Amino acid sequence: MSDSTKFPANRLAGETSPYLLQHAHNPVDWFPWGPEALAKAKAEEKPIFLSIGYSACHWCHVMERESFENPDIAAIMNERYVNIKVDREERPDLDNLYMAAVQALTGHGGWPMSVFLTPDLEPFYGGTYYPPTDSRGMPGFPRVLLSVERAWNERRDEILGAAGEMTSQLRSAGSIPASGGELDATLLDGAAKALGRAFEPIHGGFGSSPKFPHPMDLRVLLREHARTGDQHALHMVTHTLDKMARGGIYDHLGGGFARYSTDEQWLAPHFEKMLYDNALLSTVYLEAFQVTGNSEYATIARETMDYILERMTSPDGPFYATEDADSEGVEGKFYVWSLDEIQQVLGSERAVEFVSIYDVTERGNWEHANILNLPRPIEQAAKALGRDPAELRSDLASDRAKLLEARSKRIPPGKDTKVLTSWNGLMLGPLAEGSLILDEPRYAQAAEKAAGFLLDTMRTVDGRLLHSYKDQQAKFNGYLDDYTHFIDGLTRLFEVTGRQRWIEAAIELAEVMIDEFHDAEGGGFYYVGKSHEQLIVRQKDAYDNATPSGNAMAATVLARLDALTGRDDFEALAR
Repeated sequence: MSDSTKFPANRLAGETSPYLLQHAHNPVDWFPWGPEALAKAKAEEKPIFLSIGYSACHWCHVMERESFENPDIAAIMNERYVNIKVDREERPDLDNLYMAAVQALTGHGGWPMSVFLTPDLEPFYGGTYYPPTDSRGMPGFPRVLLSVERAWNERRDEILGAAGEMTSQLRSAGSIPASGGELDATLLDGAAKALGRAFEPIHGGFGSSPKFPHPMDLRVLLREHARTGDQHALHMVTHTLDKMARGGIYDHLGGGFARYSTDEQWLAPHFEKMLYDNALLSTVYLEAFQVTGNSEYATIARETMDYILERMTSPDGPFYATEDADSEGVEGKFYVWSLDEIQQVLGSERAVEFVSIYDVTERGNWEHANILNLPRPIEQAAKALGRDPAELRSDLASDRAKLLEARSKRIPPGKDTKVLTSWNGLMLGPLAEGSLILDEPRYAQAAEKAAGFLLDTMRTVDGRLLHSYKDQQAKFNGYLDDYTHFIDGLTRLFEVTGRQRWIEAAIELAEVMIDEFHDAEGGGFYYVGKSHEQLIVRQKDAYDNATPSGNAMAATVLARLDALTGRDDFEALAR
């Protein structure tokens, strides 16, 4: 990420998104998404280059440094394209739509997302990160820009036809076919079996690298075990949680999880920390503690929620979105250690034990540096060292506190301080329930303060939710997941505190959600509401339907409200 201001400010300087502001002094003539850019593309019959990313994205920063700050590359972009930059966290609707197009065109996706559109916003070519010159089997970004523009000028009819076909595919790709039969436990049994086939037995988790935590899948398996006594379902959960908590994906000094691991062992993450990941992982560690009584899970949940409260909470109460992977322009620099640094902090004698337990060597375990991790449980390390486990844990806690204090003097990663309603809603649940499970009233107090902020600040005068807040501005119509996650958090907060404000607000928002998103003809819920702007697919097109998981969450919160209020109309929609 650059802080360069050697180029004049572009149109992004008037935005509030930290991601867009990161690009406000690029020599690229960036537009935010909006009518000005779209009108310019139509008037000049130019293709649109759409770049979508987010502030904590490492490769987004790399492409900015290499290409968007390069005056020669910017000159090509400015002359031949209308260039639009979008924060995927502000506009998940655009991200979902054009990610589907990129995946259809290339077979894969990711960020930064690079999409070429007609002036009518129909995608015809795309990819992700492009290097500044041809390298590693990838075409250089200038070559891509010039080739796409040549094709636009020489084969426009062909491109327009292909773009129209792609748009038609997008309209049909998101459709959710009607299904018959009863909703019963066989569906849960089938899901558990499918997860068992995907389970990686050595390091836990599902699939190979890159490896994501999949907390919702783990919660499904916990419920399968609780309902049926399936021991393998429980093993998949505990083995995965143990490996993650000991791996480098977990911050052993400051708490909290990175978004995913680049390897199958959970050692080397992309270091960005996202609110939604830590909300979901706090929940699954709390539930695993309830099921197993393993105090290690309670510790991880507590440390993760403490990280959110200490590092990711606004003075006004809501929770920030992300922390960056990079600091000082280097991925992971804030988090990694050399052997010498640890010896200087702990002293050479104390460091001997610490580095042997946390996998620290002169050579390093990642890019000539060390990511702290526990290759073996502390009990095993204590046995090998002839130490009492409790005493060893106490000594290591003291060591970690000293290292955390030393790390606090480093330049920290950038923080995206915008507030997202959906992600805040996800965080309410573990805080509310954690206050009871861990006997920590401060967690419920933090959840109530955040919930009050959202209700007071993130709604329109007619009661609809807004999606994003930054710099005293709440904006963007709420999406389905803003409603479902916030309603779910409010119901959990009500169950813990008994305060009527939370259940009354949940009911009000559920009624707005039904009015805005429910498909009365086909059943289910749309991802965007009827008040939302129109994209290249119309509101009634299938693509605007929510994903199966989005509909499942809507059904879940309506069923919870029915259980709490006895509202039969909620139950009918949930079914």
